[in-house]
Amino acid sequence: MTSTAQPAVARRPPSLAELRELAPLHARAQGIPAARCRALLARIGTAHGDGPDSWPAVWSRAGDQLAARGRHLAAARHYALARFPYVDGPARERAQRLAVRSFDRWRTTRPGIERVEVAHRDGRFAAWAAGLSTRRPRPLILVCGGIVSVKEQWAPLLARAEALGTAVAVTELPGVGENTLPYDAAAPAMVTALLDALAGRADVRRTSAVALSFGGHLALRAALGDPRIAGVATVGAPVRHFFTDSLGRPGLPATTLRTLARLTGHPEDGLAVALGNWALDDAELAALERLPVTYVAALRDRIVPLSDAAVLLRDARAPRQVLFADDEHGTPARLARVRPLLLAAALETLEVHPARRTLLRTAAGLGGARKGRVRI
Repeated sequence: MTSTAQPAVARRPPSLAELRELAPLHARAQGIPAARCRALLARIGTAHGDGPDSWPAVWSRAGDQLAARGRHLAAARHYALARFPYVDGPARERAQRLAVRSFDRWRTTRPGIERVEVAHRDGRFAAWAAGLSTRRPRPLILVCGGIVSVKEQWAPLLARAEALGTAVAVTELPGVGENTLPYDAAAPAMVTALLDALAGRADVRRTSAVALSFGGHLALRAALGDPRIAGVATVGAPVRHFFTDSLGRPGLPATTLRTLARLTGHPEDGLAVALGNWALDDAELAALERLPVTYVAALRDRIVPLSDAAVLLRDARAPRQVLFADDEHGTPARLARVRPLLLAAALETLEVHPARRTLLRTAAGLGGARKGRVRI
């Protein structure tokens, strides 16, 4: 299972200019040096197709060279950029397949990382997991990225499962990577399906989600129906106003619209209507009053409005913390602080490893505040 069955709907492809703009952010998130990213981007002449100077060909060729030298994790990262932002033909399909294969080869050098496959509804999806045990099931950190993020980018977190004292499972949104499920209003049920699949080898009754962007939205909606989700730590998750106000506004990156259209099967000009009911209403937020939420909002986010972060703070009773960063969507320039604070939030929710929680919060530059608004 290495490819996604995409909706057969005609789309205008993302432009090379916008992919060039977005690539450094995603390369940085995966640990690809900025100089290497710039060098590869300079060789690219077209965003699509399989010509030698095409986006997937240039990134894939770099991945092939790394794989030939046995650097399988680095190869997987380059293949992940080659299939960015989504599979749209044979060249990106090959990159997606090789990203999974290279990651699979890397994880054989890391004892304890395993593959979990789940059949659900009319599709399948996969997760990489670490720290699973039938003898001593540990509480679970569930990780999911956004609409362009493959699960293989979470390798460093999987490698730290033992040190964290938890089980870790990383997966991807419907329509992304290997996930062949439809991305629709019922998509959050995949979280419950994954927890069911891990039950007995992880203490899924104590699950904390580290879920970014649209993954955070999926986790919040999943928590409405699954009390095993004990907390959510997220960056730039759409909550309400993105769905009700932003989908039709100018300035939203075309790649975001086209990727959402690709994954959901709706035309770009119909997304506002089709996804309007994905917004969390007051009753649903009230139902999530129990849920600790740590939300990092980027002040220069062109995708998710700051009003979505403000929605979470309306209920003063709820255990919520919103942190504002002077950065773009996904806070790529603040990763050194954001990653430890998300992990600290997850460990605090699970009430495990207090010493490591303190270290992580110190690395994130946070004091003792656990609630309200904080600037980072």
